[in-house]
Amino acid sequence: MIALPVLWLFGASGVGKTTVTWELFVQLAKEGISTGYVDIDQLGMCYAPPTPHHWALEPADDPGRHRLKARTLDQVVANFWDAGARCVVVPGVTDPVRGVDTDLVPHAALTTCRLRADPAELGRRLAARGRPTVDDFAEEFAYADALDRAFATEPCVDTTGLTVAQVVDLVRARTSWPDLATPAVRPHRTREVPDPTPGEILWLCGPAAVGKSTVGWQVYQQARRAGANAAFVDLDQIGFHRPAPADDPGNHQLKAANLAAAWRTFRASGAACLITVGPLDRPEDLAAYTAALPAATITLCRLQASRRVLGDRVARRGRGLTPTRGLAGDELIGQPQARLREIAEQAARIVNALDGVGDLRVDTDDRPADEIATEILSRTGWSSLLR
Repeated sequence: MIALPVLWLFGASGVGKTTVTWELFVQLAKEGISTGYVDIDQLGMCYAPPTPHHWALEPADDPGRHRLKARTLDQVVANFWDAGARCVVVPGVTDPVRGVDTDLVPHAALTTCRLRADPAELGRRLAARGRPTVDDFAEEFAYADALDRAFATEPCVDTTGLTVAQVVDLVRARTSWPDLATPAVRPHRTREVPDPTPGEILWLCGPAAVGKSTVGWQVYQQARRAGANAAFVDLDQIGFHRPAPADDPGNHQLKAANLAAAWRTFRASGAACLITVGPLDRPEDLAAYTAALPAATITLCRLQASRRVLGDRVARRGRGLTPTRGLAGDELIGQPQARLREIAEQAARIVNALDGVGDLRVDTDDRPADEIATEILSRTGWSSLLR
């Protein structure tokens, strides 16, 4: 069986995995190749409650949750195929000894390529992310060194001193990916949606700059501190697909299928609840999620903000001032002022269009994210569930 071509770019923090993979995704879409993008880290955010000494304990039989991510990726790749993708790009870390366990991803015709950078360059890039001293980079340096030793003969691109475009060119040259000369055969599906997995899912929705990712992450942290075995997913990061279908411009059918795949794996791994964040541009798009997860209880929390606040947040993101650095697809960065004003106005219109949709509405104007998260947990009744 010939499965869907998948390119997995891996490497240590700071080598450029997300930036390079996103540029490749955009490039392929511009070339007319129907392409999917999924952040592998989003398929492994499933953690037991923290202990006094550890925020994220790893399971003994799957340190790094690499096998969990690979199993979920397999179903996600099949969903991309169903959505019409001809290939999928994936950035993320891998097991520093075994690499990617290809047996766990049978629906993918997998190509891997390692990105690396010199230690001095890594240090500069990590410092630019806000870490104060070189001592804070010890874990990243050790992981980078382990990859250099374990995968010395694998396809590799050194990103030191190169532009993103130059790295993309080298990756494509050294991997000859994607090779679309041989048509892929549809992967055999062992199951179909709707998903029978029960459980509690809290979805924070709203337009751009309303605070979904920032507040959602705070909800997730508070849930875990309260003792929940919780999971977290950013819908965009598991459902980028270009070109999107004309009848589903937000890729909600794909996102819903991928969310169901992630929740099924998380639930089997012990998760009691899931916090997810993502846009909901039209009320009718909600049906895709309820259809894909009919056995789960989905609580929809609609975030909103005033035109003034939306305009300010959009302008800040346009200047690169965002609390969610490292996530792909923030196309507000670098946009001209006129375009940013259009985006802010569109966000305000979406707020109005969603009026009355969901289980609760929460205002985010001029409020800290942790305060908003506490309110959400209280008003949804999740606070009592987490005790």
